Amino acid sequence: MTSNVKEIFVGETPPAPAALAAKVRTLAPSMTRSMQRVAEAVAGDPAGCAALTVTGLAELTGTSEATVVRTARLLGYPGYRDLRLALAGLAAQQQSGRAPAVTADIAVDDPIADVVAKLAYDEQQTLADTAAALDTVQLGAAVNALAVARRIDIYGHAASSLVGQDLAQKLLRIGLIAHAHGDPHLAITNAVQLRAKDVAIAITHSGSTGDVIEPLRVAFEHGATTIAITGRPDGPVSQYADHVLTTSTARESELRPAAMSSRTSQLLVVDCLFVGVAQRTYETAAPALAASYEALAHRHTPRAGTAR
Repeated sequence: MTSNVKEIFVGETPPAPAALAAKVRTLAPSMTRSMQRVAEAVAGDPAGCAALTVTGLAELTGTSEATVVRTARLLGYPGYRDLRLALAGLAAQQQSGRAPAVTADIAVDDPIADVVAKLAYDEQQTLADTAAALDTVQLGAAVNALAVARRIDIYGHAASSLVGQDLAQKLLRIGLIAHAHGDPHLAITNAVQLRAKDVAIAITHSGSTGDVIEPLRVAFEHGATTIAITGRPDGPVSQYADHVLTTSTARESELRPAAMSSRTSQLLVVDCLFVGVAQRTYETAAPALAASYEALAHRHTPRAGTAR
């Protein structure tokens, strides 16, 4: 397996200790087998690995010193020394808290109470991982672009299409022109109309959904500002994205497909975008929201003479 994960650039800020486990879960599928062993070791035992030299960690994982250093860089740290500091910080955080009570996958014979507990834990972990790993600089830039956009197109497929519809509806209610496209043909024919003052958003957990990438590419080539919401920041979608917002997912299992956990993290990112835009455009967003509430109020109140 060849790694396509982008390494940290000079001047970038390494991720906080709390984001390390989320980074491992997000990037491990794109790493080589040897890098995966290093990444899983540091995420599984931060305290133990923090005490090891680069040589010691290489021996523990059956890899080389170069692999350990490269893994550290792929996780966002300039070198192994910086990774060790993050591991020490993560270990301290874990020791001060309590271990999660629920970690097992859902079994076919689980009582419904256990299903609720396990799903709730996985959802909470997914949200925490996404929040920890989300690049707020990229998020802020995306919010700025959306706040002044002439028009916003959103592309998604299957479950991601539903997330796109959610974002479009939110933006429409604060007075922005936004459209969600689940049909790939309509997405492309609309993308060719976009220009420099427009924004296109692609939502794809895998980062490789062709029906989502193609309209984003067209929008990118026509000068629109492009945003990718994806669980694979190293995926093909990123090459056509001006801003990449990374989502996290819980462990996939037979009874919990990736679409379930990816939707949870995507909705968090969508809500962050919406609230950020509403803050930036508050003078127009607040009256627009009030007007939409007023227009719908009668639909939530029983009409006179109909209630018994």
